Amino acid sequence: MNKLGRGHRDKVQQFITITGASEKSALHTLKASDWHLDGAFDIFYSQPHAKSSYTDTRHLEELYNRYKDPYADMIMADGISTLCNDLQVDPQDIVMLVVSWYMKAATMCEFSKQEFVGGLQSLGVDSLEKFREKIPFMRSELKDDQKFKEIYIFAFGWAKEKGQKSLALDTAIGMWQLLFEEKQWPLVDHWCQFLQARHNKAISRDTWSQLLEFARSVDPTLSNYDAEGAWPYLIDEFVEYLTENGIVQKGRVLDLLGRI
Repeated sequence: MNKLGRGHRDKVQQFITITGASEKSALHTLKASDWHLDGAFDIFYSQPHAKSSYTDTRHLEELYNRYKDPYADMIMADGISTLCNDLQVDPQDIVMLVVSWYMKAATMCEFSKQEFVGGLQSLGVDSLEKFREKIPFMRSELKDDQKFKEIYIFAFGWAKEKGQKSLALDTAIGMWQLLFEEKQWPLVDHWCQFLQARHNKAISRDTWSQLLEFARSVDPTLSNYDAEGAWPYLIDEFVEYLTENGIVQKGRVLDLLGRI
């Protein structure tokens, strides 16, 4: 953009301000219209994806102020609870984790103004009606393996206490139960029981990340488990726990609650 003349730079900035488009999109569209702003707007708004991504900054400001804490320039727990009510979503619903992922929220139960507004812009949302309409789409993101992995990795930093390197065990267990309810892993309950019985300590980022890889790559019967693999010691101990307690036998997982 630095190579453009002043007149063209001004048109790019004007186009971005009005449409909310990226600089790359603005340049592409203006060049396609031979740098005629009106023609560029016609091209931009004729594209279905552009219509859905346009957001009105005034409406975003109004939404933010609706949920903002009265004593801080942030949306806190009470504001998020109100948002959930407006969206007709349970605060414990996993879709709120996806919402937080879109907003790149640094901490659970908090949204800065930048996080909230930026997240809504990325979703093409500037009203409660549009937000509600996006809920099924955000829920569907969990079915995509790559998106699920990104959300899973995000959840560690989002859920841990500020200033802590590890994730409190009770919080980690709650998050695993929530996440693996979406991506079925037959051993999740045994994993949580094992941690409470044998570990009872906070969970490191490495263990958190590697567990997803273990759940994805190792068969629940452990038939393809490699004892020489580079798994964290806690996962190796979990495998020992499964075999010692007869939870995995003869190529099948025996559920202690009576299910196979």
